[in-house]
Parts: sequence; structure tokens; C-alpha cells
Amino acid sequence: MKKRNYFPMFFDISQKRILVVGGGTIATRRIKTLLKFTDHLTVIAPDFSEELQQLKENKKFNGLVFLHQPFTEETEKMLDQMDLVFTATNCTELNQRIVALCHEKHVLVNTADDKNACDFFFPSVIEKEGIVIGMNSGGENPGKVKRLREALEQMLCNFRI
Repeated sequence: MKKRNYFPMFFDISQKRILVVGGGTIATRRIKTLLKFTDHLTVIAPDFSEELQQLKENKKFNGLVFLHQPFTEETEKMLDQMDLVFTATNCTELNQRIVALCHEKHVLVNTADDKNACDFFFPSVIEKEGIVIGMNSGGENPGKVKRLREALEQMLCNFRI
């Protein structure tokens, strides 16, 4: 299969309906990044990380909804109402089922465990004084992207905009 090139695009997600399926480490990282741009998030998982549990109890984000339950045939109906979906569960079969459902419903989806199934990639993000830098490697080398983000963050610490 020919490698696809992904167009880097910034768009307003502040009013988009976004679903995150999963409550572990990867889901937590993604939710924390998304919360810089919107609080219209629904998170569904049978268990939540300690950090997500604290966010849930904090109630700082009015549009952040936590559903403490597994993703099932009953909850699949939620996909019809979503603009973006992120899967980050520890179950490959569940992630792939959600991806397939999203593709059927023409809902953009990103899954943490299969770069080839993603409609888009979750960027590594730096935000400083209203400037947003997003980067990714098309799923090829997330470790390299992380190191570059960390280096840029260090450089920007002393940079005045």
C-alpha cells in the first residue's frame, strides 16, 4: 500500500462533539491535550486513570462528560452524534470495531493502536502565548516527535513572543 501524506490542518474544535473511548494512560494524555481547545468531550470507559478521576471530581470543565461503563452495542448509538472519535482502549478488537462503525457513519476517527486505520493523527502539541505548534510523523516515529517537541519546548522557555 502506498504511504499516504497527511495534510496538517488546524480547525476549531471548541463546539465539536468529541468522544474518547478509553480511560487509561493514552486516553488521559489525549484528553488533557484536547481540553486546551475544548471541553465538549464525552469519555466512556469501565475504569478511569487517577488523573481522569481527579478531572471528573474537579468539575472545572462544564462540557466534560464521563460515562463509567464499557462501550457496548447499546452505547454505539452515541457515534451518530459525534464529530470526532478517539479510541484508546487496551482491546484491539474493540478499537477496530469502533473504527469500522465510524467509517460506516462517516465520522472521523483516530485509534491509538493502528496508524493505518486512522483518518487523522493526533499531533504532538506545543501551546505558548496563543501560538500553537502541532507536529506528527504520520504514525511512523512518535518517539522522535516527542523528543523534538520536548526540545522545542525547552527552546521556547526563554523565547519571548
